[in-house]
Amino acid sequence: MTNELVLLVDDEPSILQLARMYLERDGFRIQEAKDGEAALEAITRLQPALVVLDVMLPKLDGFEVCRRVRADNNSVAIIMLTARDEDIDKILGLELGADDYLTKPFNPRELVARVKAILRRGENRPTTADRPLKLGELVIDPVRHEARVASRLLDLRTQEFDLLLTLANQPGRVFTREQLLQMAWGFDFYGQTRTVDVHVAHLRKKLDGSSIKIETVTGVGYKLVV
Repeated sequence: MTNELVLLVDDEPSILQLARMYLERDGFRIQEAKDGEAALEAITRLQPALVVLDVMLPKLDGFEVCRRVRADNNSVAIIMLTARDEDIDKILGLELGADDYLTKPFNPRELVARVKAILRRGENRPTTADRPLKLGELVIDPVRHEARVASRLLDLRTQEFDLLLTLANQPGRVFTREQLLQMAWGFDFYGQTRTVDVHVAHLRKKLDGSSIKIETVTGVGYKLVV
């Protein structure tokens, strides 16, 4: 994973400098872009492993950059940066295809942890030994990376699938947000945990109408029940 190319897209020099310093220290190569148009050009030309993409950019905002990247069927990993809490809901609510997000100001160690975790997911492909998991009307196939409720194929993004599989592997068990970040995201640094809440909300919508429920255990975390 070291020596992977990460593209930093932000128009704040202090953010670029801080992110570059911490990522380079962990062995990543860094390129920068300061507006949305330059970001699109750099993604096409450089083909980075991951893009750290600010929402508020000159020329084209981060939402539009993300939308265009995914419209081109480019699966490059994207972490979006937002300064406003309500933008988090827009990122995942509009289903633009970002892999994760961080709100500013962020801890640079957390950024490095998330970059590593997302790139590590791409390396850990399931093997043919992984058998489909059946839980009531839910069937999860790790090899095909598919989940079905009855005959309905769920349209899940990578992180939603990983979260559902983690919960379904131990139905009824209550997981804290920190445990889910470690097991489903692969994070070894715990900062913002609202990303878990947002992904759970999306999963609940996609499981709506089925017998599979993700329940909130107040003050603790989440569990999957039939």
